[in-house]
Amino acid sequence: MEQIFTAMGAKYNYVAYIILMMVGLYAMIVKSNLVKKIIGMSIFQTSIILFYVSTAYKTGKTIPIVPYDAHAAVQAADFINPLPHVLMLTAIVVSVATLGVALALAMKIYRQYGTLEEDDIHEDLRSEEGKS
Repeated sequence: MEQIFTAMGAKYNYVAYIILMMVGLYAMIVKSNLVKKIIGMSIFQTSIILFYVSTAYKTGKTIPIVPYDAHAAVQAADFINPLPHVLMLTAIVVSVATLGVALALAMKIYRQYGTLEEDDIHEDLRSEEGKS
């Protein structure tokens, strides 16, 4: 395990993002409770957002806000690209909206079937289908 971290150098954050991503994916695939699946989806989305924000970071660079100075030689390589950060702000809004809608649907499902366990819901649906 130590060799993996030595090979990664100073990239511990990427290992953390991958671990978070796998935890979220595990929860979405393996868990049968709908709320646990929704929380897994949220963890997965958060890990992707953190990954993209960290890839856009450049050591020793600044934000692209330049005061007006006609004599200054400014190059694009001196700045951090703001586009990934802006896109991830949009992704955060979408993930919060997705989480809210998913939790509202889970509440509706609980009111309808009295459970949030996937197997019980499938069983109820099959029994309803057999009656009609």
